[in-house]
Amino acid sequence: MQDNFYTKYGKRIFDFVVTSIGLLCLLPFFCIIGGLIKLQDKGPIFFKQKRVGKNFKPFYIYKFRTMIVNAEKLGPLVTKGEDPRITPIGKFLRKFKIDELPQLINVLKGEMSLVGPRPEVPKYVEIFKKDYENILKVKPGITDYASIYFRDEEEVLKNYPNPEEGYIKEVLPQKIKFYYKYLNEISFLTDLKLIFLTFWKIIKH
Repeated sequence: MQDNFYTKYGKRIFDFVVTSIGLLCLLPFFCIIGGLIKLQDKGPIFFKQKRVGKNFKPFYIYKFRTMIVNAEKLGPLVTKGEDPRITPIGKFLRKFKIDELPQLINVLKGEMSLVGPRPEVPKYVEIFKKDYENILKVKPGITDYASIYFRDEEEVLKNYPNPEEGYIKEVLPQKIKFYYKYLNEISFLTDLKLIFLTFWKIIKH
């Protein structure tokens, strides 16, 4: 990865402008989704989970809650298709990636970028620490090549008797290859391309 004006300054400016506009436009939608989640089981609207950011700095990622309360205590960190912990409205939110929208808050705070390697939990980062020493030279992002390729990650993981083992041994190593691909191609045009492909994949689904 080569440092240039975009990686040093332009990427943050782009993230801030687009995210600010996006959050203002999506605020009514956020209120509707939040209300539906509350009506379902009166639990919290948002799900927060510790992730590892740029230069190994930890932060809490925000998502709309799609699973039952305390789901992380009742099963593995990864989910597979038809996971019983997923709520009815959660299935809808996950299908169209709506649950990821609150990560715009993380982008606005400067913890994430719109495009970049997906942020991982400390447990998995530690397993592949050598790779993440390179990957975490940039901020993690909402979308990237791996997010697009593994659009249906939960369906992939349901083919493994142990989803977490499958994620560590098969899925995550493939994701890491995509992260390196992004690092080698990072640019304004690459980010625009990945944002477009993400929307296209969601619409096409």
